[in-house]
Amino acid sequence: MLDFRRNKREISAAVAYLVLLAAVGGVAPSFFGAGNLGDLVINNAPFLLIAIGMTLVILLGEIDISVGSQFAVASVLAGVLAKAGVPVPLLFVAMIMIGTAMGAVNGFLVGRFGLPSIIVTLAMLVAWRDGLRWVTEGAWVQGLPENFQWFGLGQSGGQLVIVAIPLLVFVVFAWALRNLRIGRAIYAVGSDAEAARLAGIEPKSITFGVFALMGGLVGLAALLNAVRFNEIPSNAGIGMELKAVAAVVVGGAAITGGRGKLPGTLVGVALLGTIATALTFVGINPFWEKAIQGLIILAALVGDVVMRKYEERSAEG
Repeated sequence: MLDFRRNKREISAAVAYLVLLAAVGGVAPSFFGAGNLGDLVINNAPFLLIAIGMTLVILLGEIDISVGSQFAVASVLAGVLAKAGVPVPLLFVAMIMIGTAMGAVNGFLVGRFGLPSIIVTLAMLVAWRDGLRWVTEGAWVQGLPENFQWFGLGQSGGQLVIVAIPLLVFVVFAWALRNLRIGRAIYAVGSDAEAARLAGIEPKSITFGVFALMGGLVGLAALLNAVRFNEIPSNAGIGMELKAVAAVVVGGAAITGGRGKLPGTLVGVALLGTIATALTFVGINPFWEKAIQGLIILAALVGDVVMRKYEERSAEG
């Protein structure tokens, strides 16, 4: 039986999503057309990978706002490697390695040197984005080989791969967080790093590994997204970091670390991924999407503070 008290934030997010769907369906029933729902799933499947990585980072009590810039760099490199003749199977390996390397830079600076993750990843956001702009001069990657789009499997086969891989990763990571020692170590470091260290866990190593893993998931997501198009923009991923953080916190993760579950993140991805399309269908300017994401993050932060004070008073009483 579902424990409401232990899962109230995840359940609240699910209820909010159902209310959103009901409201949009009442105003614009065409929203539930098969074509539109299919597009929503395909558009947000790669983003689920980034939200999974962001969940792990936030569980540590850290944040990574460089993921959008990493996504842009990885997307362009995927196209460049494809044009250079790298076979599709090797592209998967290459993009995961490239993403992991970018994430490892954050992990090294935050984990090994103890620098604030918000400052480190802000600096890397600018460095990766401006470096890419300088190298490409804003040009898109064009002339991609035919076997790159949809992995050469055709649209139906390619879409199946794009959806299947994130779902498989989600299942594996959700199981690992609940059942493996590394999952418990992430929660422990996010709850109290010093207590975790005294228990034999290495917070620096865990932090480094999580940021590196975050980068690997970004690289994989960039490849899954890039194969959907015949050109790759050099400005991809703008605003992705805000959306990823919002999806995680609306799914019930505490922005201060130590609390959160991947099923809640899945609900958050569905909710955040639906908002822009829903706004369009009901006739509201979709540019309000970013404002809504910001309000979600602010509300989650206030909620964490209120909940913590309530728990402290309950413990004292």
